[in-house]
Amino acid sequence: MDGDLGDFLRSRRARIRPEEVGLPSHGRRRVPGLRREEVAQLAGVSVDYYIRLEQGRGPSVSDAVLDAIARVLRLDETEHTYLRTVARPRGRRERRPATPRVRQGVQLLLDSMERTPAFVLGRRMDVLAWNALGDAVGGFSRMAPGERNMPRQVFLDPAARDLYPEWAAVAAQTVANLRIGAGRYADDPELCALVGELSLKSEDFRRLWADHQVKECAYGVKKVRHPVAGLLTLPYETLTVPTDPDQTIVVYTPEPGSETAERLALLGSWETSTAR
Repeated sequence: MDGDLGDFLRSRRARIRPEEVGLPSHGRRRVPGLRREEVAQLAGVSVDYYIRLEQGRGPSVSDAVLDAIARVLRLDETEHTYLRTVARPRGRRERRPATPRVRQGVQLLLDSMERTPAFVLGRRMDVLAWNALGDAVGGFSRMAPGERNMPRQVFLDPAARDLYPEWAAVAAQTVANLRIGAGRYADDPELCALVGELSLKSEDFRRLWADHQVKECAYGVKKVRHPVAGLLTLPYETLTVPTDPDQTIVVYTPEPGSETAERLALLGSWETSTAR
């Protein structure tokens, strides 16, 4: 995924109006937002240095310079972390197995949450494991192994727009979260292949990917229109597996006594009776 640093910086420059940083806005501008020389001036670096950095051919860049650029471009904490990641990519990492394994203890933890839907996502947002109620909501066991991937489901499954009443928001969140993984694991061939496949097959994905939004989906609320349980409003929290930071446990946490909690209880009972 070469060019991420330059594309990211250009996209962030474009959203800052000159007057927001105390510069005159008069005069003709070929591109929206700040010019490269203006970012360099405000960050206290030479224009040549900034241009080489944006072109991905600069030397090792210091925290102080990245912090100054982040300040000028008004990056939030997640964007700032992403900038540091793509500006200083690590050497090639030890190759991980194409199909990551979830420890038995993690699976037992999922299974112990009988009244709470939960599942595990990998670095490419593949669904690696789940509990019974998580499966009842997500239908993971009914998917082919290659289809158990959240971005692929959101953008390539025709049923996704019915499944997610707020599909546009879900799609934007999914891409913003995948973008962070792409920055961390730029040398992951499977992740590059996933981005390539989605870019080829989905115009919506291409548009959102080009926007270079970065955001971790650490918590939030997702609405799901389940074919049996109806509309579910699902707050969620995420936890990183300490022994494997590439794996994230996602837990849906509806308010006790809420309509969604009652519908999940009925769904769990229905799934159990069906299995029998």
